[in-house]
Amino acid sequence: MNEAADQIFATLKQSSQSGAPLYLQLRKSIEDAVNRGLIGPGDALPSERDIAIKADISRVTVRKAVQDLVKGGILVQRHGSGTFVAPRMERVEQSLSRLTSFTEDMARRGMAVRSTWLDRGLYAPSPDEMMVLGLPSNELVARVARLRIANDTPLAIERAALSASVLPDPAGIGSSLYAALETTGLRPVRAVQRISAANLGDDDARLLEVPPGIAGLHIERISYLASGKVIEFTRSIYRGDAYDFVAELRLSGPGEEGRP
Repeated sequence: MNEAADQIFATLKQSSQSGAPLYLQLRKSIEDAVNRGLIGPGDALPSERDIAIKADISRVTVRKAVQDLVKGGILVQRHGSGTFVAPRMERVEQSLSRLTSFTEDMARRGMAVRSTWLDRGLYAPSPDEMMVLGLPSNELVARVARLRIANDTPLAIERAALSASVLPDPAGIGSSLYAALETTGLRPVRAVQRISAANLGDDDARLLEVPPGIAGLHIERISYLASGKVIEFTRSIYRGDAYDFVAELRLSGPGEEGRP
């Protein structure tokens, strides 16, 4: 790391006349070093004090540059250990044209899948749950929330809500909600998904092992039975550095405009 560090700070000194703020120059020098492979995943950075001395800048400037890189997912800080280059994420490509479960998706890729249960229980429905699921105020809703993990990397937090009449015993679900629904003939056959950008809050970031405020994906899915009845209302948070959602688009033929 010493040789790489010398190259980073030499580059910084060479660019010191660019007019850009010093913390931006330092941030770019470190990021370039990561991208060029001079420092790799798991490598430790020198201390703030050492960086400040080598680069001849203030520790406040160093701290601001490092914090920016942590927020961007380039670096990670471990309390009591220091600052390290973040591990590289192998991105998962997820099709938007197939209605499959997380377990099925990961198994198809040969990835080892497990979940940590965050919640399984029956509750009074929220206004959103009542509206989407068509529940009366006196009917309970089953909520199941899980941290989804593939190859020991947390990828998503899924929070699903279903009518208690559909899922009277949420604690009895095994590894797959859809597999449990299939046994009762209530597995959804289609869904509408809405995907939006989100900055992860402290709790979600902690579960996904990323810095708070980092970019993520918020996905809201409403799933239907063949009859058209809504069966599931799920709100999920996915790591933005791990997922690519892909949809195939086709040019409409004559007379097909406006078809669903």
